[in-house]
Amino acid sequence: MTINQSSVFTELFLQSVNPGAHDSQNGWSSSDGQRFDVINPSTEQRLAQVISATADDLDRVTQTAYDAQRRWRMVPAPRRGELVSRIGELCKQHHAALAAVVALETGKSLAEAMGEVREVIDMAILAAGQSRMLYGFTQQSQRTNHRMYDQWLPLGVVGIISAYNFPAAVWAQNGFLSAIGGNTVIWKPSPKVPLTALALQRLCEIAMNELDQPGVFSLVIPQDNDVAERLVRDTRVALISFTGSSNVGRKVAQIVGSTLGRRSLLECSGNNGCIVDETADLKLAAAAIAFGAVGTSGQRCTSTRRVIAHSSIRAELVELLKQAYSRIRVGDPAIAGNLVGPLVDRAAAEHFERSVAEAVSLGGQIAFGGHRMDCPGYFVEPTIITHARNEWHCVQEETFAPLIYVIDYEDLDEAIEMHNGVVQGLASGIHSSNLSNIERFLSASGSDCGIAKVNMGTTGADVGAAFGGEKETGGGRTAGSDAWKGYMRRQSVCINWGSDTPWKYLLND
Repeated sequence: MTINQSSVFTELFLQSVNPGAHDSQNGWSSSDGQRFDVINPSTEQRLAQVISATADDLDRVTQTAYDAQRRWRMVPAPRRGELVSRIGELCKQHHAALAAVVALETGKSLAEAMGEVREVIDMAILAAGQSRMLYGFTQQSQRTNHRMYDQWLPLGVVGIISAYNFPAAVWAQNGFLSAIGGNTVIWKPSPKVPLTALALQRLCEIAMNELDQPGVFSLVIPQDNDVAERLVRDTRVALISFTGSSNVGRKVAQIVGSTLGRRSLLECSGNNGCIVDETADLKLAAAAIAFGAVGTSGQRCTSTRRVIAHSSIRAELVELLKQAYSRIRVGDPAIAGNLVGPLVDRAAAEHFERSVAEAVSLGGQIAFGGHRMDCPGYFVEPTIITHARNEWHCVQEETFAPLIYVIDYEDLDEAIEMHNGVVQGLASGIHSSNLSNIERFLSASGSDCGIAKVNMGTTGADVGAAFGGEKETGGGRTAGSDAWKGYMRRQSVCINWGSDTPWKYLLND
């Protein structure tokens, strides 16, 4: 199977040159922005161009979203869910085409791209159902003839800033919950992968027109970071949801926090460890780790980065990993059978090379891979480095590449200490058949991450669960469970339905 770019672009209204802003009031526009290229990381060839959104574009989009929210907040929540549901239906109708765009501009395999679009569809289903369950709860008042309860109300305009590795799913996780909560949404995707966002906004436009609900979903695609920062600083935007590096997330939090009453929801870096103890099913562990480390070319925030293996089984585990890696086909994801595509750009490939070189210089040994591939595109070999130490700088940082470090341990306390001994706190895992070890890992003295997996890879998120992490990962939560509350404001209500009140006697004759 190959991707017919022309037919995919036609189906999703994509052009060779695309405007970089859209809102229901002003339509598709980009005033005086410069064009920038969208590059296919598999071929290093241009896919299309986008006219960069300007500060004026952003101001128009933000005002439209702000005005629309004042109407949208009074639409009954189940009706809001109908709009989200319709967007999900349109995504299902164009599932294959959307996946092709994701694969073309990210370098993901077609199978993974199909999976990401499936997550968008599933998230629409979840959010539409949740729109009928924005529950508060009744409390017991200490006052006679009074009733108390909590309720959740719309917050305002939500700005979503998403990264390149999941150009569709992150928007859906945030945007659909925002919309059912009565908020309007401004999406600022990564300029590395704008075509998916353009296609999804086209589908949102169709749904908004069909249901006569204008202004709920808007889009701005600036290439200039200064324009993106204006979105973060704009006090008309009540919440900024940011997905990306911890360094940028820290800046987002500082800017938003400087204006009291606004919120930031952060999903930042991960440096995910997986403990493999002496009782583990090693074949299961090797398969799960291989997928967790190499899937999406190691460019997931939940990708497995550190394998903390008991010294008694480390050699056997590494051999099984090498066996699994040897069967992985790396190549253009537009070609069926290739499981792993390229990194997103040249800078990512160079970061991979620097990390490998640093590890080797410190005493690490390359058990598999270790090189950039000699072909067009930003392809690197899936890589295993053994004899690593947790405190090395290259191990402590997040390298977005199919690169794992294998670290030996002797007892579980040591393993957990190393596992938690990084500044990030997103995903974690343990492979074990020892119930005590598993429960210790899941206890308050175990994994300090937002996500914990047992006998699974660190990657893979069920939309029904809240997604996010602790420490420098940022603390935010998206997707399922009660994550919807993060996009709403809580109000405590007390009603006096009786005839008494303190100091009533002051008005008696």
